[in-house]
Amino acid sequence: MGRGSPMEVLASSAFAASFPHFSISTFFNNPASSTFEVIPLKYCTARIAKIELQCSLRCIRTNCSVRSRNRSDDDGASKQNLLLQPLWSLSRSFSTKFGLFSISYRWIPKLRKYDGSVPEKINCSEEIRPKVYVPFVQLVVGIMLVMSLSVAISKSPSWALTEENLLFLEAWRTIDRAYVDKSFNGQSWFRYRESALRNEPMNTREETYMAIKKMIATLNDPFTRFLEPEKFKTLRSGTQGAVTGVGLSIGYPTKFDGSPPGLVVISAAPGGPANKAGVLSGDIILAIDDTSTETMGIYGAADKLQGPEGSSVKLTIRSGPEIKHLDLTRAKVSLNPVKSRLCKLPSSGEDSTVIGYIKLTSFNQNASGAVREAIDTLRKDGVNAFVLDLRDNSGGLFPEGIEIAKIWLDKGVIVYICDNHGVRDIYDTDGSSAIAAAEPLAVLVNKGTASASEILAGALKDNKRAVLFGEPTFGKGKIQSVFRLSDGSGLAVTVARYETPAHTDIDKIGVIPDHPLPTLFPKEEEAFCGCLQDSASACYVNQVQLFSR
Repeated sequence: MGRGSPMEVLASSAFAASFPHFSISTFFNNPASSTFEVIPLKYCTARIAKIELQCSLRCIRTNCSVRSRNRSDDDGASKQNLLLQPLWSLSRSFSTKFGLFSISYRWIPKLRKYDGSVPEKINCSEEIRPKVYVPFVQLVVGIMLVMSLSVAISKSPSWALTEENLLFLEAWRTIDRAYVDKSFNGQSWFRYRESALRNEPMNTREETYMAIKKMIATLNDPFTRFLEPEKFKTLRSGTQGAVTGVGLSIGYPTKFDGSPPGLVVISAAPGGPANKAGVLSGDIILAIDDTSTETMGIYGAADKLQGPEGSSVKLTIRSGPEIKHLDLTRAKVSLNPVKSRLCKLPSSGEDSTVIGYIKLTSFNQNASGAVREAIDTLRKDGVNAFVLDLRDNSGGLFPEGIEIAKIWLDKGVIVYICDNHGVRDIYDTDGSSAIAAAEPLAVLVNKGTASASEILAGALKDNKRAVLFGEPTFGKGKIQSVFRLSDGSGLAVTVARYETPAHTDIDKIGVIPDHPLPTLFPKEEEAFCGCLQDSASACYVNQVQLFSR
C-alpha cells in the first residue's frame, strides 16, 4: 500500500445488524491480509461475519505519525504497533474465553454507526496519544461486551413447549421412527415439524388433534391415520372379539373400470346386519346416511357405520347394475374367527376321504388358538385332509397371520418385510409350531381376502403347501402398526410393505389362485359338503381336483 493511504475496515450489514450477539476470535498475524472472525455466542442466533483489514498493519504507523516500539509475543511476532499495544494487552486478558482480540480502537466506538449494507471506510489519520486513550478504550470495550451479553440473554427464546406441543411432537416422532417411506412423500419431515410448531394453533386438545391430522394428510397415505381416544379403544375392541355396527369390512376400489366412485365392500360378516340384508363382496357403498362416500376415507366411513346397538344407519349400495337403499339396525357382531365342519366323501375302497373344513373369518387375537383347537377337534374324527376357507376374510392382526402359517408349514419363509431399500426382515418357521404340516390342504380365496389373509395364502402357495382355489385376492400389500399416544389416542402407521416367499409384491394385484372355483360354490359352511359329495351339483369339485396342482 502506498504512503498516506487510509486504512479501511469493511463492516458488513450482516455484522452490524447482529452486533449485540457476537464474540471475536482468532487474530491472524499475516500483515498482508489481517483477518478476524465475528462468531456468535453459543446461545445467540447471529450469523458469522468476517471483516477484512485491507491494509498492512504497518500502514497504521505510516498514517498516524505514532512512534512504534518493538515487542515480542507468544506467537513469535517480532513487531507490534504502539497503536495496537493497549488493545493487544486487553485482548489477551480475554483470550481464554474468546480467543485473541485485535481491532483498531478507533473503530470500536463507531461499530453501531455501520448498520447499512454499504461498506464504510474509517480513516486512521490523526495523531494518537496512547496514555490518554488507553483507559478510555478499556472502559468502552468493557461496557460494550457487557451490553452484548445482556442483550443476547434478553433476546434468547423465552417460550417453552406446552403440553399440547409435546403431544404433537410425540405423534411426529412416532411417524418419524416407524413410517415406511423415509422421504415422507417427498418433503422435509423436520422442516414440517418446525413450521407446524410455529404456525399451527395448539391451544386446546381439539386444535392439537387437528394439527396431527393435518400433518398425517401430507403423507397422502389412506392407511396411516390418527385415532382419537374413543376410536382407538374401538379399534382395540375390534381385534379382541366383538364390535357394534353392521358387520362390514370396507376398502378402496383397486380397479378403475368406470364404476361410480365410492367404497368397496371387502366382506360382510356372516350373520351380521349387512350380510342378512344381502350385501356382497365387491358391492360399492355410494352413501352412508345420505352422505356421499366419494371423498370419504375408509376410517371415516367405519366411524359412521359403527354406533350404539339398536341404532339405525342408511346405506346406498350399488350391487352390479342395481342400486339398493338399505336401512340397517346396528348390532353386536360376534367376531368368533373360526367355524369348522366335517365332510365324509363317498369312496369305493376301505379308506374313505374325510375332509376337515375350517372357515377363518378374521385375524383377531383369538385366531391362531381357535385354528389349533379346530384342527385338534377334527383330527379326533379321523380327518385326513383339510380345506381352509379365507374368502371374505379382510385380515386383522399381522402376528396372528404368522402364527397360523406356522401351524401348516414344517419349514420355510412366511413373508419378507420390505421398505424402500429392500428386504428389512424375514419371518420364517423351523417347523417347531407345526401341527398340520402333512395332510393335503386346499385354500379358498376371493376378492374379499385381504391383508393378513393374503400373507397366509401367499405363504402356503409359494411353499407348495396348499393348492389355492377361487379368484385373485384384494391386493393390500402394506402393513400397519398401531401406536398408543400418552393421552389415550393413537396412530395407525404404515410401517412396511411385504412380499410373498417368491418375492411377489401383491399390492393392488393380489394373490393369484391355482384354479377357479365353480361360480355357484357356496360360502356357507353348511352347504360346503354338498359340493364335494354330489357329482350332479353345479358347484361340484371332486377330491382329486381339490388337492392337485
